[in-house]
Amino acid sequence: MASEFGDLPPFAALRAFVAVARTKRFASAAQALHITQSAVSHQVRQLEDYLGLKLFERNRTGVTLTEPGERYYDAVVPALERIRKETRQLRGPQGRQRVAITTLPAVASMWLIPNWNSFEAQCPGIDLQILTTARSVDLPREQVDLALRYGGGSWPGLTAHRLFPDALIPVCAPGYLDTAIGGHIERALAEARLIVNETDPDEWAKWTATVGLNAPGLEKALRFAEGHQVLEAAQNGLGLAMGRRPIVDGYLDAGSLVAPFGRTDSPTDACYLCYPRERELSGPVQRVADWIRWLAAQET
Repeated sequence: MASEFGDLPPFAALRAFVAVARTKRFASAAQALHITQSAVSHQVRQLEDYLGLKLFERNRTGVTLTEPGERYYDAVVPALERIRKETRQLRGPQGRQRVAITTLPAVASMWLIPNWNSFEAQCPGIDLQILTTARSVDLPREQVDLALRYGGGSWPGLTAHRLFPDALIPVCAPGYLDTAIGGHIERALAEARLIVNETDPDEWAKWTATVGLNAPGLEKALRFAEGHQVLEAAQNGLGLAMGRRPIVDGYLDAGSLVAPFGRTDSPTDACYLCYPRERELSGPVQRVADWIRWLAAQET
């Protein structure tokens, strides 16, 4: 009688396959798995022989999944995630538990990290891994539990809970605009050096539209890749930047930045807590989600 486990490939080969698919390099996969590169190559080759299929295409920069490899990856990752989740729940509180969240670098540096003490108080025993990126991470595929995203609240395959409005507000260093210019918004926008966040290059057009003004010219604007770089430039007196409330409120309260046109903000989109639609929150992920909702409630 054939074993009921006869169609299951070696687990070590599956782990190597997933690691290579994620990192797109055998060397990086070996580093992540704490084994040698030759061991990773052997395990992937063992899996390909077992399946009778080629899973990767090798190229000069690394590897890419073949069409069968893509299908197999999409099937294997959710299964491994379920195993990992149930293992964590069965192990209970004896080991620290990891929760991964992805968000923009500015949100991490200006909102999550400054509130770290409250996280440790409300979520003991949980290691929160913050993955900062401007791209939209595929949460199930990359095994990320939660995401903080800005937008209209609709993303394919995700459940989104609104946290707070994404309100735009121009900011600059104290004294950057004199009182005379600051009292005339159109003149200030024309004469000041504007700072643009390349993550959302339409911020200035969005804000001027909400206050009934024409979008300013950005030909001479300073441009930075991340929101926290934009605010650092503004603090150093390099120009007039667009802040987002409530993220920027700490800078305004501390006086390192001022709102030259007043603190009347202009909501556009909102910040949302997101997770895969098919996943029910529980355990440590639920606790982190509850903490984020609590933290957002303090801002409103």
